[in-house]
Amino acid sequence: MLARDLRSHLLGQIKSTFSAHAASLELRQDSASALELTGRRYFDGLVIDCDQVVGGVQALTEIRNSRSNKNALIIAVINGLTSAETALDSGANFVLSKPVQETRLQSVLDIAFPKMESEHRRYFRYETDLPVRLRNHLGEAFTVRMKNVSEGGLALKLVDPVNLTGVVPVEFDIPSIEPQAFQAKAEVVWSNSFEMGLR
Repeated sequence: MLARDLRSHLLGQIKSTFSAHAASLELRQDSASALELTGRRYFDGLVIDCDQVVGGVQALTEIRNSRSNKNALIIAVINGLTSAETALDSGANFVLSKPVQETRLQSVLDIAFPKMESEHRRYFRYETDLPVRLRNHLGEAFTVRMKNVSEGGLALKLVDPVNLTGVVPVEFDIPSIEPQAFQAKAEVVWSNSFEMGLR
């Protein structure tokens, strides 16, 4: 969410840095369209102009409190109306003041990009369809299907409703020419009649 004046110097700086990191950039010129977009899509990082976009600070607060982007890295850009403290209290991870010096922008982005890449790995879900063997607390074994896997866990599709809670043993074969069994203990973090999430 960048004001028109950022299209020149600052936008050029941000575009070149994002391009160098093979990161895509989507622009919105008003708070309403930015909030609509971030309400339905996850982003690894956001740049929000707090002072030259009407409702910028409120958008920052709403995005930070949203389900889809509450963990996204946010860089706030201020220009004399909003204080750095207010931007940080509203949810920004970093604050840049206009005019933004090249060295300051680069130092922020040098820290921000590894954090965004880490968040991308944590959030990214790899779609799959593998059989997963589970065992309940009574030692009974049953098989479900893996829906997706991420850095933090698994989503499973259930054929029949399963009542599992707490930590359970999990086993599945990693696809390969010679499949290898992956075994772990996982915590049931959510479940319904059709799906289950394990951490």
